[in-house]
Amino acid sequence: MFVTFEGIDGSGKTTQVELLRAELERRGHEVVATREPGGTELGEGIRRLLLHGVDMAPWAEAALFAAARAELVVERIRPALERGAWVLSDRYFDSSLAYQGVGRGLGVDAVLELNLAVTGSLWPDRTFVLAGARRQEGAPDRLERAVALQEGAAAGYAELAARFPDRVAVLDGTRAPDQIAEEIRARLGLS
Repeated sequence: MFVTFEGIDGSGKTTQVELLRAELERRGHEVVATREPGGTELGEGIRRLLLHGVDMAPWAEAALFAAARAELVVERIRPALERGAWVLSDRYFDSSLAYQGVGRGLGVDAVLELNLAVTGSLWPDRTFVLAGARRQEGAPDRLERAVALQEGAAAGYAELAARFPDRVAVLDGTRAPDQIAEEIRARLGLS
């Protein structure tokens, strides 16, 4: 199963990936955990540019995220799914739909078309959006400093949940991490 975790920066996605990974491994499953952008040599280079580089045009930003994602799908995600592993990703293309599609005003459909092309139309099986919480750790990166972008992305995630209700679930991210993890396990049929 391919499960993705979304939300604005600092919402607790990484914590939930780790909690689910530990539970699945405890049950004897192979798990591949990834993050975006990153997870490959190319992706990590793009990550540095996107998070700590210069300001860029919205379509340049969207294209860089898509390039990192294309490499991650080819190198890590598809091979893991083909051998029957669970794949847990701290972000996937819903981030681009929310941040660049809505937050940057490029349009959800246009950004979705780009991402389906570069991923070979690989959709997640389930997507969990953590809403309402924000934990700030360290100095904010280029995207975290853009308050309007963060607000637009939050609205974008709500739009995606309405558009893809069978795949995208919005969870109350203000709860304790263990409570959120329990709900995720229940929604995946693991409780």
